Amino acid sequence: MTASRLAALKVVLYETQDPVNIGGVVRAMKNMGVLDLRLVRPVVYDETRIQQIAHDTRDIMARIRHFDTLDEALADCVRVFAFSGRRRATRWAMHTPRSMVEEVFEYLEEGPVALLFGREDHGLPSEAIDRAHAVVTIPTTEHFSLNIAQAALLGMYELHVAAGDATRRLGKPRKATPPPTAEDAERTFHDVESALRAIDYFRTRNAELIMRTVRSLVFRASPDARELTMLRTASIEVLRTIEREKRHLLRGLGMSKEEIDAALAAQTGDEAADAPLASEPSGATTP
Repeated sequence: MTASRLAALKVVLYETQDPVNIGGVVRAMKNMGVLDLRLVRPVVYDETRIQQIAHDTRDIMARIRHFDTLDEALADCVRVFAFSGRRRATRWAMHTPRSMVEEVFEYLEEGPVALLFGREDHGLPSEAIDRAHAVVTIPTTEHFSLNIAQAALLGMYELHVAAGDATRRLGKPRKATPPPTAEDAERTFHDVESALRAIDYFRTRNAELIMRTVRSLVFRASPDARELTMLRTASIEVLRTIEREKRHLLRGLGMSKEEIDAALAAQTGDEAADAPLASEPSGATTP
């Protein structure tokens, strides 16, 4: 396991009643880079069953320590954060998992810090809370009862993210595609505009405003070169499809290939000549 700023953090479970919850906490600890679990008078559990719940956690299982009293479990800790769903007297410092982070790291520099969790049925009793320096409450709806493993995961997650030294780094995609060049973008915009002209999209719309919107949309999306090429080829395919349909229609009128080629070339020339006019307002000026 990667060395972590959380190496001195201790998770303490007080009188856990279900072995499944022990397994769930062990698994969460493995995920978040926490090493030490302390159990105070836990239910009898089978380590094989814990391993079935929390795979590949033998290192953490080997470090579990058992205690007869809570005082013994917390004896070497310089700070104790008790997790509870119930409102407590104001004499305790109150935290959420996120707000406790700064204080936890402050005290981890001095010694072990404990995150304390209670029984499944009634949580931590008052005498256990009395051992804590601060109480942590997880924001929820009116249904505030959380599984112990869920609560432990939420607390350790905030610390893990803040520590930032044990999270595995995700590699780049195997077939990473570079960003497109400005030339790639301009070719794409040219072909998109040509396709829109071919379907007479600008007949009642301002071409300049439409293409400015297209540019803005594409640049906000930040496509890679492959994605931009897909947009360009789709536009080119629109033009090819229109030309195929025109040829099919002209053949149906009995025209020869040479006559069809000449007619399409003349039409293309007319469209090119008219292109500058298409940028001027024509009817509606919005898409």
